[in-house]
Amino acid sequence: MGISKDRIKFNVGGRIFETTSTTLANAGRDSFFGAFFDDEWNLSPPSSPGEYHFIDRNPDCFAVLLDLLRTGDLNVPTNIPDRLLHREASFYGLLDHVRTAKWGPFDGNRLRLSDSVKGIAPGDGTAVRAGPDGGCCVAHGSVVHVFDWMLEEHYPINLDYQRVNDVGWIDSENIVLSACEKLGRGDGGMGLFSSSSGDLRYKFQVSHENQVKSYTAGALSFNQDYKIFSSCKGRSNEYGIGVWDQITGKQTDFFYESTGWSLGDADKLQWLNGKNCLLVATLFPRKDNCYISLLDFRDKNMVWSWSDIGSPMAIDEKRVRDAIAMEDGSSICVVNEFEDLGFIDLRMYGGSVRWSSRSRLMKSKMPDEPCYPKLALHGGQLFSSMNDSISVFCGPDWVLTSRLRRSYGGSICDFSIGGDRLFALHSEENVFDVWETPPPPVI
Repeated sequence: MGISKDRIKFNVGGRIFETTSTTLANAGRDSFFGAFFDDEWNLSPPSSPGEYHFIDRNPDCFAVLLDLLRTGDLNVPTNIPDRLLHREASFYGLLDHVRTAKWGPFDGNRLRLSDSVKGIAPGDGTAVRAGPDGGCCVAHGSVVHVFDWMLEEHYPINLDYQRVNDVGWIDSENIVLSACEKLGRGDGGMGLFSSSSGDLRYKFQVSHENQVKSYTAGALSFNQDYKIFSSCKGRSNEYGIGVWDQITGKQTDFFYESTGWSLGDADKLQWLNGKNCLLVATLFPRKDNCYISLLDFRDKNMVWSWSDIGSPMAIDEKRVRDAIAMEDGSSICVVNEFEDLGFIDLRMYGGSVRWSSRSRLMKSKMPDEPCYPKLALHGGQLFSSMNDSISVFCGPDWVLTSRLRRSYGGSICDFSIGGDRLFALHSEENVFDVWETPPPPVI
């Protein structure tokens, strides 16, 4: 970067600070300080010599954050509460810098338990979703609890006894909920809610033959073109995958369910950027058989599909419980209830599953109420939950390299990765754990 060595002065809450353009540039273009640079990363000259830029904020926190930009180290005096530093870092756009200083970049093999949030609602947990800013949201029945990076709860989102099926973050300020239809009221479907206030901003409608229909929305997915995808199940012919615009909330497309196939009951949706397709997986036990397909919305075509109908496999051991596409390897990874991993070649239409038992970790008796395993892919690492632990697989052959385990709260019913954190939701005690990567040691 073409950064000059000009000095710049700030008056923050009555205290004078002096620093250089090099230090401020470490904050990044999207930060508060990015506005002080031109397109070539040169510091904009002051309007008059010796000018101070006045900022009406906390000077003690500014000193901590300025030192963080200078050295990369975070040294917080005991008189500064975490909540205050979080607020000030958010104002300057430096939350990522603070998180990286406190916890290193995400690495599944180095994760350590940093916190646990205990039972916040009655009933079993449904889903946990990591937010883009390091927070998360947790669905319990008809209620979604939203937490910020400090794990402090915002106003909950309450759907008045309508079961939440899935949750997704549009950005740090907006959350999409999918829910079951409530017969007789026309409620259900999907809604966009404020993550801070819990207020409903708008509902996503399904139109069939120019009529607005009531429907149940299931699995959610998003793409880089601001589209929302959801499995839909109505009472007429509106079975399939709906598409909406994130910005306007308007329905833009609908992929209707083919005869003999199952899209409206999908358990998992995943957008594949490289193939410009949507993975749709409907899995056991929601259906007696498993269906996995890739949908191309450009020409309304199912470009790839696989089902276990008629497959010569042991029914009790080879039921697919979750699936995830691995674009780099042109394959889909699936998992059964014993945490055996299987791989389906995307280059072969309707190919068979190549199962591997090397990942089987459950040698003892299964728990009375096991949770079905879930899969996630992050940073070239594969994650699979099994009872009260999460396994990490790495390398081209997906070798088991580490396990995350905390027995309190029972089996893990869901987990999610985002904001350099892994959140694991337990089923029995409604506790979720937060796993983070410690910073590298200072040599």
